[in-house]
Amino acid sequence: MKSMYHYMRLARVFDEKLFKLQRSGKIGTYAQVKGEEATEIGSAFALNDTDWFVPSFRETGVYLARGANRAKLVQAWNGDVRAFRDDNHKRNLPPSVPIASQLPHAAGIAWANKLKDNGEATIVYFGDGATSEGDFHEALNFAGTQDLPVVFWCQNNQWAISTPVEKQTASDTLAQKGHAYGVDCVQVDGNDVLGTYKVARDALEKARNGGGPTLVESITYRLGDHTTSDDSSRYRTDEEVDEWRKRDPIHRLKEYFEHTNIWDDDYGEWVEDEVTEEVEAAVDEGLSKEPPGPENLFEHIFADRLPEHDEQLEMIRGEQQ
Repeated sequence: MKSMYHYMRLARVFDEKLFKLQRSGKIGTYAQVKGEEATEIGSAFALNDTDWFVPSFRETGVYLARGANRAKLVQAWNGDVRAFRDDNHKRNLPPSVPIASQLPHAAGIAWANKLKDNGEATIVYFGDGATSEGDFHEALNFAGTQDLPVVFWCQNNQWAISTPVEKQTASDTLAQKGHAYGVDCVQVDGNDVLGTYKVARDALEKARNGGGPTLVESITYRLGDHTTSDDSSRYRTDEEVDEWRKRDPIHRLKEYFEHTNIWDDDYGEWVEDEVTEEVEAAVDEGLSKEPPGPENLFEHIFADRLPEHDEQLEMIRGEQQ
């Protein structure tokens, strides 16, 4: 539990630092994790090193808990996709910004693992808005019919940019959508780090042991804007945000520590010093990287560049001269 708290504080401090970097023009658009640390750290703690992690664009906490290179995370949010090419954890996939497009990828990875019969599981993260995309339904249908070892982890943070969850679906829950595809479904309090750990552990163990897929709806809340290009005050009330701020998952775990005599101030100060030092070192290293050349724009689109890509690359190079 102390390790969980440590990583939740690391995610929060890392998050706040990158937010400030974006506001000062040192990195590009950034999606904050603030308020969702429990659902990310709790589920990440249930993963084995051999499991596959397929993120959307808000899973910084999972990356940190999975041991991803901190400096490379800064480098990646600065628009340099080379950071993920040499990441030390090969089963951490790069962030996926298009909504829900990563779900079929996760189902495909899980299908390969099932064919290999290697006992490996896949977890894929997405928001409540992704459940309205066709990719969500295709991935769940495929996972259900093929009985794949995959966990679909929906981080229901109540808002898909400016669309509230009650306008996203007529279903009573998002979890119950799994029933239509023969997929086991669970709803969990996403601000309870121990609860999310338990649900993720059970679902992943079931997947590894041939029990098939699970859809988890983790009820949480993003305390920040959708991204740094958003202004959530235009569609959310201060009263709503303040009510959820009272349920801050980090404060919640700290209060549990205090009630059970686990907490002491020396430990709290040590954690703050450790995570601050770690974040500052990561930022210094990440921002020191030489930016990529224009050819970086055309890598990883297809296996081989198309002729029009070569033409566009030469045009960009000519404009830079």
